Amino acid sequence: MELPAAFKTKYQRLLGDEAAAFFASFDQPENSGFRINPMRPVPVDLDLSDPVPYTQWGYYGKVSGRSLDHQSGAVYSQEPSAMFVGEVAHPKAGMRVLDLCASPGGKSTHLGSFLQQSGLLVSNEIMPKRAKVLAENTERFGLSNTLVVNENPASIAKAFPVFFDQVLVDAPCSGEGMFRKDPDAVSYWSTDYPAACAKRQREILTEAVKVLKPGGELVYSTCTFAPEEDEQIISWLLETYPQFEIVPIEKPAGIIDAKPEWGNGDPSLKEAARLFPHLMRGEGHFVAKLRLNEAIGNSSKYHRQPSNVSRDQSHLFEAFAAEYLNFKVDSHQLLAFGDQLYLMPEGTTSLRGLKVIRPGLHLGTLKKNRFEPSYAMALALSPGQFKYEASISEADWKQVVHGDIFTSDEMPVKKGWVRLFCNHQPVAFGKVVNQTVKNFFPKGLRFKVE
Repeated sequence: MELPAAFKTKYQRLLGDEAAAFFASFDQPENSGFRINPMRPVPVDLDLSDPVPYTQWGYYGKVSGRSLDHQSGAVYSQEPSAMFVGEVAHPKAGMRVLDLCASPGGKSTHLGSFLQQSGLLVSNEIMPKRAKVLAENTERFGLSNTLVVNENPASIAKAFPVFFDQVLVDAPCSGEGMFRKDPDAVSYWSTDYPAACAKRQREILTEAVKVLKPGGELVYSTCTFAPEEDEQIISWLLETYPQFEIVPIEKPAGIIDAKPEWGNGDPSLKEAARLFPHLMRGEGHFVAKLRLNEAIGNSSKYHRQPSNVSRDQSHLFEAFAAEYLNFKVDSHQLLAFGDQLYLMPEGTTSLRGLKVIRPGLHLGTLKKNRFEPSYAMALALSPGQFKYEASISEADWKQVVHGDIFTSDEMPVKKGWVRLFCNHQPVAFGKVVNQTVKNFFPKGLRFKVE
């Protein structure tokens, strides 16, 4: 790889004797990885022989985006070093968690794996197109406790002052750690780029700290080697907000201490972590974890987001639920966006003024005189929560994801909705009429399996 001369000069100076091995690592193949979804059965045909050593759900290897395991949300493709960020965060069940810069969703789905549908996860992305991708990925992973919003950090801080138990800021950065994975990133780099990114990171963190409760945790990460965006940002944070203390991070598998001399010399900086591609199997990352000892802003009295569902809309869904669902839905948690019905996570505060992409679990569409369940609900429910479930063959699954109708004489009903499974993984809803299974796989997600 042809690295910029100024980049090589900089890291020759910073790394000294290690520089040769560091530069040589850019000519080695990238490491691909994936995580399994702990809320799904472990896929039967997946190669799990090469685990990532620092996370219980991570493995080295590639998974096709057109495979059953991927489509059903049983796996999520993610670069191995990026998995370390979610592992450091490791939220506990029931926590309120914010993923402030969340697209495309790798870290949000990892946080959701720890939360296990409990608490509240707010996944935010400032760019509208990327926010839609984030919503699709959290949906495919089956997260039902998640709000996906499309806001700037200042708006998030205004909406959720002193609210979260944990905040993850996977900050936009110069991307030096991704040069090997994305060679195009080299063309964006310049000597001034890390400093420009650091300015934006300070602006983001200035808003992020306002949403943390006392005792809450801030996890900061980048995919760059630049000290300006790593140790120097943490130095600035600790100097600007003495209410924070740095939390030691356990560092297995070639992950090393951060470098105090690259920051302000504060010895506590070594508790943060650096991931270098010449020392471990992954791309470049930096991760720091901090704890807030006292509130930075003032807390507000939070108002619960009220349900806006009309009596007629409620009756449509209740009729469907009585016929098909094996669990109770709290009507106070129902929210309608036009003709789309959602189940808000418990503890959802007022969404007034926020650009919301996904206010919880998408239940389905309110049609004239009927309710039609969503693809998201088909993926999110636990086995047995839908009254009629059927296993289909891989050949039938290929028909489903291509948008085709198929026939089966093994459906549990002659007429009505059935939740379809293949190899024990949920894949979609189908509507049975006699032995014909009508296809409701979303048109925008359909694909052909060769």
